[in-house]
Amino acid sequence: MKMEFVNEAELQKAVDEPEDEVRGRIVLVGEPMGLFIAEELGELEDVTHFSAAVAGAEYNVAVGLSRLDHEALYCTRLGDDPVGKRILKSMKGNHVSDALVTVTDTASTGFMMKGRTEAGDPKIAYFRRNSAASQISTHDIDKLDLYGCDFLHVTGIFPAVSKSALDAVKRLMSRAKALDMFISFDPNLRPQLWKDEKEMVRTLNSLAQEADLVLPGLSEGKILTKRDTPEGIAEFYHERGVDSVIVKLGDKGAYWSTGGEHGTVPAFPVKRIVDTVGAGDGFAAGVLSAVAEGMSLQEAAARGTVIGSIQITHRGDNEGLPTRAELETITKAGIV
Repeated sequence: MKMEFVNEAELQKAVDEPEDEVRGRIVLVGEPMGLFIAEELGELEDVTHFSAAVAGAEYNVAVGLSRLDHEALYCTRLGDDPVGKRILKSMKGNHVSDALVTVTDTASTGFMMKGRTEAGDPKIAYFRRNSAASQISTHDIDKLDLYGCDFLHVTGIFPAVSKSALDAVKRLMSRAKALDMFISFDPNLRPQLWKDEKEMVRTLNSLAQEADLVLPGLSEGKILTKRDTPEGIAEFYHERGVDSVIVKLGDKGAYWSTGGEHGTVPAFPVKRIVDTVGAGDGFAAGVLSAVAEGMSLQEAAARGTVIGSIQITHRGDNEGLPTRAELETITKAGIV
């Protein structure tokens, strides 16, 4: 099969808004958390000053979609506490719908602490055991009104939080399939949340094969499929019925494969990396927004690389996610 590489014109097309596009409503499910970011370098236990924000992989994707003028509905469960209220205010401020959010006074909202780094991955500490979101149930999912929703995005993080969260995700995916919604799945491996690697691999591959689009990173794909190349990883999921696969290749861009076609798009140039957290979420927001706009998988992968690169030039988990105008400006500049 002929390999195809995206050119500058195709990259710009991946940014520009299609004319007369009718976008669908995109549902995301996960656990948003309070985020406390260290204001100075040092171990988390030694830091004195923190700034407050909101984080969570699926929440980051929702914010990214909203800034690109898509309607994102976030399905989760929050505690009736200051952190939960901050999250609801953040959702409102970022125009992320809370129509699928439930609030409880029987459990607290999870939060996390993130260290400051001058380059690369910062240290992170999670406080989410027995959180409100971890207690979401299939009963909660059955009560959701999914009328008019066209897309569902799931990651491998939330199913690892608890047995009830895994059951809830399975029920939501089942409902989505029955409604003929397009399902995307980002493995987003968190080995520390699983009993062992075998259980993680078995469970996540079981979820992935129910999706229309799977978005593994190269290292994640190697763990999940035991195959060493982007082509092999994509083929693994195609063999299990997945129509489309995009493998994230870091500074080498992304490999896409669908319908017998495949190719590679290059990484978008970055002047200086500030914080790599949120890069994959930015990538997912770019891909999903393009898919929702009817673009090809190649164009979707191209947009994903641009937004992933933009995000790693910012400290916060989602503060760097661009509006459509900002995305167009940066893409035309050819570097961020």
